Amino acid sequence: MSNNQFKRGELYSFITGKASTAIARRLQKNFKQSSLDITIEQWSVLYHLWKKDGQSQQQLCDATFRDKPSITRLVDNLEKLKLVKRVPSKNDRRINMIYLTKEAVNLQEKTMELANQTLNEALQGVSNGQVEIAKEVLQVVYDNLK
Repeated sequence: MSNNQFKRGELYSFITGKASTAIARRLQKNFKQSSLDITIEQWSVLYHLWKKDGQSQQQLCDATFRDKPSITRLVDNLEKLKLVKRVPSKNDRRINMIYLTKEAVNLQEKTMELANQTLNEALQGVSNGQVEIAKEVLQVVYDNLK
């Protein structure tokens, strides 16, 4: 017997991230309205570098759930925007470490403020208990498929 309590179409929308897509679109809109010229994808790379600067492209692939060509393209574009720089690894010159520039560090506070504002908009009317249940359920789904 199946555990899913959704109509088939609702389940697919849930699994494919309908809410996540809506949040990403709103955050992109909020960035644009604040004259920040970065994409959500670029912001996600910066976010992981703000948490730990000096990561390899493979580490960024793992952290953002993106493939190598996607990360390469994102890092290329972030370099063009002068937000990151590639530095050959001291241990293995085949590996580039990605570091934030001063410009990227200066973006952190404003973009995080906008991200928090966007999440607050998204979670209006949702209790802390509901958020915790949703996190638990999604973690189980992720763990089941990992």
